[in-house]
Amino acid sequence: MTEIILYTLTLALVQIWLLPMAINIKSMTYLLSNRDEELRTSPLSQRVARASANLQESLPAFLALSLLAMIVEADVTTAATTWLGLRVAYLACYSFGIPVLRSGIWAASIIAMICMALQIA
Repeated sequence: MTEIILYTLTLALVQIWLLPMAINIKSMTYLLSNRDEELRTSPLSQRVARASANLQESLPAFLALSLLAMIVEADVTTAATTWLGLRVAYLACYSFGIPVLRSGIWAASIIAMICMALQIA
């Protein structure tokens, strides 16, 4: 379970910080400034930012379930690994603008967290 948490935190690092920075590398001056004015970004950058915000909404619940599973010694490895894979797929679908599949993947990731909770209970 520890490895899955570390992989999840790596995904967060990539999705929240590294990917947006790489997409906006031409705007490095802006990124290093006080950001007093709004930066015009590409649709890809906007989609990645929305996917990042979505990850930040579900990440606390996932981490809480993962830690709780470790405390009570419940094996949620399959559900947690499924959640992580779905989140990677969600980022890809959101980044490339695939709306319907993206929504299905999001719903499946919520179901994976519900399965984690049920295995803990």
